[in-house]
Amino acid sequence: MNAPFKAPPHPADPAAPPLWDLSDLYASRQDARIAADLEAGRAAVAELNGLQGRLIAARADAKALGGLLDRAIGLYERTTDALGGLGAYAFLAASTARDDAAANGFEADIREKLTAISTPTVWLTLEINALEEAEIEAALVADAGASRWRPWLRRVRAMKPHELSAELETYLAEHAPVSAQWGRLFDETLAALRAPVGKESLTLAEALNRLSDPKAAKRKAAAEGLSEALAARSSTLALVMNTVAADQALEAKWRGFKRPADSRHLGNEVHGESVDAMAEAVAAAYPKLSHRYYALKARAMGKATLDQWDRNAPLVTSKPRTYDWLQGKALVLDSFADLGPEFADRANRFFDNPWIDGQARAGKQSGAYAHPVTANRHPYVFLNWMGERRDVLTLAHELGHGIHQTLAADRGTLLADTPLTLAETASIFAEGLTFDRLLATAPKAEQRGLLAGRIEDGLNTVVRQIAFHRFETRFHDERASGEVSADRIGQIWLEEMGASLGPAVTLNPGYEHWWSYVSHFVHSPFYVYAYAFGDLLVAALMETRRKDPEAFTPLYRDLLAGGGTRTYVEALAPFGLNPRDPAFWSIGCGRLERLVDQFEALV
Repeated sequence: MNAPFKAPPHPADPAAPPLWDLSDLYASRQDARIAADLEAGRAAVAELNGLQGRLIAARADAKALGGLLDRAIGLYERTTDALGGLGAYAFLAASTARDDAAANGFEADIREKLTAISTPTVWLTLEINALEEAEIEAALVADAGASRWRPWLRRVRAMKPHELSAELETYLAEHAPVSAQWGRLFDETLAALRAPVGKESLTLAEALNRLSDPKAAKRKAAAEGLSEALAARSSTLALVMNTVAADQALEAKWRGFKRPADSRHLGNEVHGESVDAMAEAVAAAYPKLSHRYYALKARAMGKATLDQWDRNAPLVTSKPRTYDWLQGKALVLDSFADLGPEFADRANRFFDNPWIDGQARAGKQSGAYAHPVTANRHPYVFLNWMGERRDVLTLAHELGHGIHQTLAADRGTLLADTPLTLAETASIFAEGLTFDRLLATAPKAEQRGLLAGRIEDGLNTVVRQIAFHRFETRFHDERASGEVSADRIGQIWLEEMGASLGPAVTLNPGYEHWWSYVSHFVHSPFYVYAYAFGDLLVAALMETRRKDPEAFTPLYRDLLAGGGTRTYVEALAPFGLNPRDPAFWSIGCGRLERLVDQFEALV
């Protein structure tokens, strides 16, 4: 536990993907600032807790209540800022070293310490919600400082019908680090996974990347090796899934939610019925989107049907174009510049500073993310760069998050926090801009392949994520009646994936285990619909930009800079868009369908 963390040496080749430097947060696990920040957090909590009971006592005096609200919420944010960097450092360091027991143990230890310090503040939201709506409104009107917290209070008040007693809320907060160990088991299990592929032993990220290889034999070998590796771990990963679902269902029952997903919807400030309607609309569009496209792709590849490992295969057998780090950087920065110089400048900060970890290596977890830390610190970007077109788009996606986070930072940590309904806006928009540039600058011979890639990205973001959502919903529904076996989970997976992919894709033996590597099912249950929500929302925004790019940019900047201060309905109103109108969701499906039309004309 006390050994210093050793990062791999930074690549000497400037065209190679970089490694981040976390010393902006802490120099090592032994950094004296760790103890100092823990103490600062304790001090802020002690000061905040000195206000307990005073909000209720001042409820009849609007001016006094407003001042107390401003002070209490400000102290709560100060506590969040003091402790947030610690949690971020522990997670960021561990995510590049999931094979390092000391790094993972440090992360768990910090999580427990942060929980112990922050849990005594649970009284704040409980006391706020004990006030009447009229009392809070009068306080916000009477005190200008308090009024700026209105959006945060809106979210706190939404939870009022589902709050428990102070004792139970304290228990749940203290129990959270224990529950989080299931996510740790999931991460460590997949970090240790090695897929046997001929004489090679591939990590999860390497095996998934091999599925885009131009040679069918290599794709098949990687898929079969990954199926074998996942099958060997499916019982453990099924136990993790079942336990996480049972834990969530128990809390949902106590809080009075009808379905486990309802807490996620409430946090996103979206009605579950709206999510269901979106999912049903996308599922109804499967035949004209994914079913039609994969049939066209099979024809283009000279096959009757596609094997599941052909889903993201390049259309040509020659080696597809690859990009070194500098080429990917240039493409992404030029794409942001198309939107406006400020966007390119903000993205460039991540390259000018060691804020990106792009190098794929053993022990590093798979996937990609942008971590916002706190509003008074810069974000970090994490990805596994392999030099393919999708990696360029992933870089754009995560930098879109990073730009969003830096723009919203002026709001402060509590107000910068963006609900999932808007959290994917900047990232998916950045992907779209970058793809448009890739397509516009590609030789004509490459355009069909690029168009296919863009359609596949759209299907993966909309159709596949809705299929994930439907799978996850069915799994949780069945878990309510008892533990769901790994075999049954696999059966549900095959049914939902089969329905989304259509008859032109064969789900080969072993694919029934592929649910087990999707981290969102464990780390963020019911998160996945946000990708489809965001993609369809961005499609509507891109259609708006196409009509008047110059007028669009300041409105878009304002949307991102708003952070979580507005609901998604309020945020889209300046663009003349109404997401409550069912026709709104058809814009995105129609845009994707037009891409399939273009592809069909080239087949």
